[in-house]
Amino acid sequence: MSLFDFSTCDFCDAIKSDTSGRVRVLPPVFHSYGGLARFAGPVVTVKCYEDNTPVKAAVESPGEGRVLVVDGGGSLRRALLGGNLAAAAARNGWAGVVVDGCVRDRAELAAAAVGIRALGLMPLPTDRRTDGQRDVLVHVQGVPVRPGEWWYADEDGMLVSATPLHAA
Repeated sequence: MSLFDFSTCDFCDAIKSDTSGRVRVLPPVFHSYGGLARFAGPVVTVKCYEDNTPVKAAVESPGEGRVLVVDGGGSLRRALLGGNLAAAAARNGWAGVVVDGCVRDRAELAAAAVGIRALGLMPLPTDRRTDGQRDVLVHVQGVPVRPGEWWYADEDGMLVSATPLHAA
């Protein structure tokens, strides 16, 4: 079985009565923009607001099959990821990028061999003013996400788990 042979629905069936908080399901407010609809891997986090400096730094580094989770504060005013950074993420081996905010360059995102989820599209880019924070606890649509946890995304939704999950 490969890393991508999973179903978020099956995972949710298995944990539906679990109240431990070990597995958390993301609300259905994200759209898929990348070339891959299904992705999974260990989490790397960045926290930034309307400034994609830490996003750029992350995707230009080795991804090693990880998922970059960006706490952009849910801003719909600036795009934190575009075509150039999506191509860098794919080139550097990131499995996916999840943005609690906006992205841009829809056609270029779709051509990149990486999973990309975001709240929406916004053509306006960011200003680069600050380094933001990396590898910190973030909140994505109110869901806590820690570096090193596991992210799973498929056509039905997304979830984060304290430990790797195994398909039934």
